[in-house]
Amino acid sequence: MYNFEFVKPGSVDEAVAALAEEDALPLGGGQTLLPTMKLRLAAPAKLVSLNGIPGLAYVKAGDGTVEIGGTTTHAQIVAETAGAFPALSAQAAEIGDPAVRNRGTIGGSVANNDPAACYPSAVLATGATVVTDRREIAAEDYFQGLFTTALDEGEIITAVRFPVPDAAHYAKFAQPASRFPLVGVFVARFGSEARVAVTGAGEDGVFRWSAAEEALSRDFSEAALSELTLSPEGLMSDLHGSAAYRAHLVKVMTGRAVAAAG
Repeated sequence: MYNFEFVKPGSVDEAVAALAEEDALPLGGGQTLLPTMKLRLAAPAKLVSLNGIPGLAYVKAGDGTVEIGGTTTHAQIVAETAGAFPALSAQAAEIGDPAVRNRGTIGGSVANNDPAACYPSAVLATGATVVTDRREIAAEDYFQGLFTTALDEGEIITAVRFPVPDAAHYAKFAQPASRFPLVGVFVARFGSEARVAVTGAGEDGVFRWSAAEEALSRDFSEAALSELTLSPEGLMSDLHGSAAYRAHLVKVMTGRAVAAAG
């Protein structure tokens, strides 16, 4: 590691002011940023910790939504969404290991938009809203490619607001060493409308599988997927699995998610 300045602001306004300075980056749980810095893939002169800001770690449920503060840890989400949004609680429970779940935050994960992160699939599948210190951003507008989002420089995620589906489930095929999903599929049903979001597979990050959504909106059952195939074009290929293998896994995981969602 190298020398850098560490700032722990006491409010969102103080954090925004600190981030306006040159070579400053926000720090959530640090589960992605700190390893990146150790590998010299990022070298900020200043880290602005968001974890000490009062009022950003919370879960609020009501009126068909679950709102989660930006610095809420995965472990807190596991515990506090189990009743109101079981699929999200179960997804958070599969992230990393206990150490990661007790440090990593939903805001950090969504802001980073790692192509194999779990939460982006839940955000996109439910049509959630990303709330920042400046505005509200619809999920469809938020994710813009590999590690790329609609966030402006210095903009801070203060909350993520999820509409609670009538039925939902996240099916994850984990890479054993990293515990990131080789393929993860979040399926959500609102009335007769089905939404399917895939993480871990796309070269450009999380994406929706429209053909599966159409089939499941007609018949929300595993059988509705039987005739579907997903093209491997645009999917990742690496030592863990080819694009064709990932395409196969997307269909398998979607079927499992639908079967579990009921």
